[in-house]
Amino acid sequence: MRGRPNSWSGVGEAYAASYAELCAGTGATLRALLGPGGGRTLLDVGAGTGELAAAFAADGWAVDAREPEDSMRAVARKHHPGIRITEGALPALPDEDQAFDAVVANFVLNHVPDPRAAAAELRRVTRDAAVATIWIRSPSWLWTEVCERAGLQATAGGRLPADKDFERTADGFARMLQDGGWRGPQVVEKQWIWNAPATALWASVEGGVAGAGAYYLGLDARDRARFQRAFDALIAERAPDDVLSLEHVAAVAMMRRDPSL
Repeated sequence: MRGRPNSWSGVGEAYAASYAELCAGTGATLRALLGPGGGRTLLDVGAGTGELAAAFAADGWAVDAREPEDSMRAVARKHHPGIRITEGALPALPDEDQAFDAVVANFVLNHVPDPRAAAAELRRVTRDAAVATIWIRSPSWLWTEVCERAGLQATAGGRLPADKDFERTADGFARMLQDGGWRGPQVVEKQWIWNAPATALWASVEGGVAGAGAYYLGLDARDRARFQRAFDALIAERAPDDVLSLEHVAAVAMMRRDPSL
């Protein structure tokens, strides 16, 4: 079950209560790749509710953030008032060529309609380095299982046309980035466990976050009740303490223009 392009509208608070913690799972890796900021400039593209941007700022980077969705920006401004976050989206950022020392896009290129054009835009705005992540294993399988338990037809949803899509593996990500102009991207897999509270998982679907949330909100009242019963049964079976341990895998890519960075 993959998100549709329009499945993020108005979900800022629900995202902050759910998947913001999950997506932070790559944060330490991205920060280690770029190192301390020392006052250098960084652009966080698709910054969501601002957690990663705030972490980079704490590392000494002068951070700007771009986020196209109004409710995400509102949450970011409330929780991270020191971060400058403005409207902007790939593949047409409102920034000059090579405007920043580094650019970050955490779980963004798996959502855009033209990943290669988006990758080229990231390369355009950085002077020295770009880092980006995509999902290899996301929570989609969990919601597909919930649908199967509920007797509902899960939708694949949101797949890109064949000429825009790419293989969601480390090698496939590297090939796509090279098509987008990244020279010699280094791509590794990052694996971690998200100990997900059942309340956070349910907040994501009830709040309409990503593909599963958009799917749930599109159901009628009877099917929503079936979906919730199936979710509750899964939690009762696998998470007696109401915390479900979920394995996730991301591909993490870095391109360096300046080897001294």
